[in-house]
Amino acid sequence: MSIWVLILCLLGSALLLISSLGLFRLPDSLSRQHAATKSTTLALWLVLLGAAFSAGDFGWWLRVLLLIGLLLVTLPVASHMLARAAARESFHDEVVREGRCTRESSER
Repeated sequence: MSIWVLILCLLGSALLLISSLGLFRLPDSLSRQHAATKSTTLALWLVLLGAAFSAGDFGWWLRVLLLIGLLLVTLPVASHMLARAAARESFHDEVVREGRCTRESSER
């Protein structure tokens, strides 16, 4: 069973690395947010399942299932709130890169 633990944890780690690269490579905030929430949720599932298989105890499985449930509830809500804030403010990329994110700069 340790080979499955290794596979799950390595897949989760690789997916986390790829999603973190997406945060730097994607052009706008909504695309970056998509990379951060969708793939990170799956990556955390894989790592948590690897930990549960490694422990093998019922208590660990219960905790892992609780954490997965919390991830399913909180990450989409947080993603939606960030998307609404980004759409409401709609800063231009140049303004964000220069660090001038104020109400006055978004109105120009």
